[in-house]
Amino acid sequence: MSTASSEQPIVELSDAAFSYGGPPVVQHLDARLHAGQGLALIGANGSGKTTVLRGILGAVRLVGGKLDVNATRLSYVPQVADLDRSFPVTAFDVVAMGVLRELRPFQPLGGKKKRVYQALEKVGLAERAHVRFGSLSGGQQQRVLLARAVVARTELILLDEPFNGLDSQNREMLLDLLEELKEEGTAIIASTHDLVLAERACDYTLIVAEQSVFGPSAEVVPLYVG
Repeated sequence: MSTASSEQPIVELSDAAFSYGGPPVVQHLDARLHAGQGLALIGANGSGKTTVLRGILGAVRLVGGKLDVNATRLSYVPQVADLDRSFPVTAFDVVAMGVLRELRPFQPLGGKKKRVYQALEKVGLAERAHVRFGSLSGGQQQRVLLARAVVARTELILLDEPFNGLDSQNREMLLDLLEELKEEGTAIIASTHDLVLAERACDYTLIVAEQSVFGPSAEVVPLYVG
C-alpha cells in the first residue's frame, strides 16, 4: 500500500460537516488522502457515507469545518442500482462519456476511440464494447462505469458501494483494478459495507458515525468490527 506523501493532500477534511439544508447529516469528520492512496468510508446504513462522497463532489453543502479538494479532475462511480438500465446505450457509449469534457460540442471522438477501447480492455470487457449496457450483468456494469472513470484520466475516483451485487470473480477483478489505479497515482475514495475492500484496497478508513474515527485501515477496521 502507498505511504503518506509530503505533497499536498488530494482531499482533506477537518472537523467537516455536511447538510442538505437542515441540521448537519454528518459532522466532525477528519481525514486526509494523498495521490495513490485509498480511503474507505464505512458505517451503518444511513450514517452518511454517500453524503460524504457528495460533499466532496460539491453536491452537498459544507456547513462546518473545512474541506480541501486539490484535484482538477475527479470522477464519480454511482451504485449500479441507481441507474436506468433501459437507456439505449452500449458499453462503449458509456465509457466514451468520460472523454466528452475534452471535446468541443458535436466534435467526433476521433483518436480518442482508442482510449475508450483501452479502458474497456483494462476492465476485461473489450469484447463487450458494443453490447447494450442494460443487458450486462451487474458486475459488468460496475466495471464499465469504472472504465468511464479510467478513460477520463482523473486524479480522484469516488465509488459508492462498488461491491454491491458483485460475485467473487468481479470482486477480485475490481480489487486488482483499484490497486493498479493507485499504483498509477490515482486516489480512491469508496463508501462500502464490505470490510475486505477497506482492508485490501484502502490505506485509510474513516468510520462515519456520531463519533467518527480516521486512521490506517489496519488499525481502524478492527475497531469497527469490535
